[in-house]
Amino acid sequence: MTAVLTERRTVRRSVRGLVGVLAANASAWSATRLMSIALPWFVLSATGSATSTGIVAFAQTAPYVVVQLLAGPLIDRVGPRRVSIVCDLIATAALATVPLLYLLDTLPLWALAVLVAVAGAADGPSNVAKAVFVPTVAKQARVPLERVAGLTGAIERTATIIGPAIAGVVIAYFGGVHALWMAAALLAVGALIVGVTLPDPPAERELGESYLKRFREGARFLRDEGLLRSITGMTAMTNMLDQAFMAVLLPVWAKQAGHGPETIGLVVSVFAATSIVASLAAAAIGDRLPRRAVYLIGITVGGVPRFAALALGLPLPAVLAVFALGGLGSGFVNPIIGAVIYERVPAGLLGRVKTLTSAVGWSGIPFGGLLGGGVIALAGLSGAMWIVGGVYLLAIVLPGLHDEWTR
Repeated sequence: MTAVLTERRTVRRSVRGLVGVLAANASAWSATRLMSIALPWFVLSATGSATSTGIVAFAQTAPYVVVQLLAGPLIDRVGPRRVSIVCDLIATAALATVPLLYLLDTLPLWALAVLVAVAGAADGPSNVAKAVFVPTVAKQARVPLERVAGLTGAIERTATIIGPAIAGVVIAYFGGVHALWMAAALLAVGALIVGVTLPDPPAERELGESYLKRFREGARFLRDEGLLRSITGMTAMTNMLDQAFMAVLLPVWAKQAGHGPETIGLVVSVFAATSIVASLAAAAIGDRLPRRAVYLIGITVGGVPRFAALALGLPLPAVLAVFALGGLGSGFVNPIIGAVIYERVPAGLLGRVKTLTSAVGWSGIPFGGLLGGGVIALAGLSGAMWIVGGVYLLAIVLPGLHDEWTR
């Protein structure tokens, strides 16, 4: 009887860690997605200036990328739990200060930019720190890495839908300033969840090593791992092309085809909804599927046909069908890639490698809009779709040429 009770307690403890990771990520991602709508609307409503809105957006995203890139050695040295909690609380304080100063009528633009820069700088390391828990909680819960990665992917995609929806309702009924209160509260909840449910994963930490030495170790590991290096390069390229598609190509298509912004929202929502279904399917059966084949099929179906559908001028029902199919393919990709990364990176290097891969993956996004506009200017909308789609296909095939998808 004692052995049975002990086993049950062990299972309960391990499941608690998994639930903690999922809940903390849900809270943090919902806050981030909510803020992505609430903050620009708040700035635009308060200032009436698109330029000011752009300045504040840059002030938030630039520190996110830079600090995330540099935070890896710190995460591996002091542990993801402390980094996640402290960074979430810093972001909470910064975001909560914005509406407070605004209500007191003491919020100049420079102060707003500084506060959102602090929030962005804290958000990057916090997101990666939560990801570092994944291998440990998967092992404790006795579930495959693909399952945990699939569940986190489904939660992230769900937050992408729910966060903006919550922001829209709150902004409509209470104003943008109150949506920022809600984002701050969600980040605080995320910090509380991590503090209550997640101890630091066991890892060897060489406290005597310098920051630069630890940073170089992470960069050297990524450089020497051919598959991870290829995946990271692919992510940077496809993120830039996705941004070109979302920021320029898709809106131009909608306008030229006689559609409005509601059509853009419908197309994106269909893609996101089916990708959630696919992420849940990947969580259930992903560990039993051949990784390389799933990656190649999923990312090809998820990334390429949409360019062809819009280039060919297909009617809206056909476009929606293509995007629905694309979401199904896309939803299988991140769980597979996540499992590969978690499996191949030693626990003591995971923070450094994850911050590097994430920062490099984000590096092309600021240039996506410029690329989309430039290609349309040179080749027109249809030509731009074929060109960007062709480059996309080339970028996603290269990682599939590696043999070491499974260890």
